[in-house]
Amino acid sequence: MSSALADQTAELPPGVTNGLRLRRVLTAMQVGSRPMVLVYWGVMLIAFMVGGLILQYLTDGTGNSVWDYGTQSPKYFSMAVGISLVPAYVNALVAQGVTRRMFSVAAGIFLTVAALLTAVIWVVGYQIERVVYDWQGWSQAMENRHLFSSTSEVGLIFAEFALLVVSHEATGWLLGVTFYRLGFWRGLAMIPLSLVPAAATEFLLVAQWLGGPLSALGYHRPPLAVAVPVVAIVTALGLYAGYRILQPMPLKPAKG
Repeated sequence: MSSALADQTAELPPGVTNGLRLRRVLTAMQVGSRPMVLVYWGVMLIAFMVGGLILQYLTDGTGNSVWDYGTQSPKYFSMAVGISLVPAYVNALVAQGVTRRMFSVAAGIFLTVAALLTAVIWVVGYQIERVVYDWQGWSQAMENRHLFSSTSEVGLIFAEFALLVVSHEATGWLLGVTFYRLGFWRGLAMIPLSLVPAAATEFLLVAQWLGGPLSALGYHRPPLAVAVPVVAIVTALGLYAGYRILQPMPLKPAKG
């Protein structure tokens, strides 16, 4: 860190006590991510909701939930969002006096809220589809394994998607931090650590695409009373690990 930047950050309020500045960081992340998020959800809604209903009308019901075919996508899109936070924002925000601690806390809040909103969207999508399917007399069988057995189990749908999305965001956050902070080769070596939140969640929840193969091997998830708290703890530790790795990072010079 240059002496000029050190003098600038030394004058800032400590930690995250400056609520106004924290809100501005969150606003910057939200505004910067908006175009990518709107395009993604526009495509998802057209492909799996509107397109799915059209397909059902043309085939008089396929017997399966079309919305359920899209369950993998939110996890990996959210991972990409987590990866993008550090390279997209940290230089500009720290140069304006935002501490790395504040940036990390803002990133954690941003990713958690995004995961909760994603879970809400997925719950609403299932409910819209269920109403239409019931009205038409179509079956809404699930192609993937889930924590829930019926789309009427709103709480389990919300929990499954919130936990899976936020854990994949934490993995993305770790990937972004390690590659940006440590460089390509050391970032590559850190991939096993970065994958822990997402991998642990997949093996603890045994849901969606991995559920079938794991069950076929005789592996069964632990009770949800154990799995859910462990997922929350591992995810929180992943976000915290990214924060700790980010702390000593000097700013990288702008390219061009």
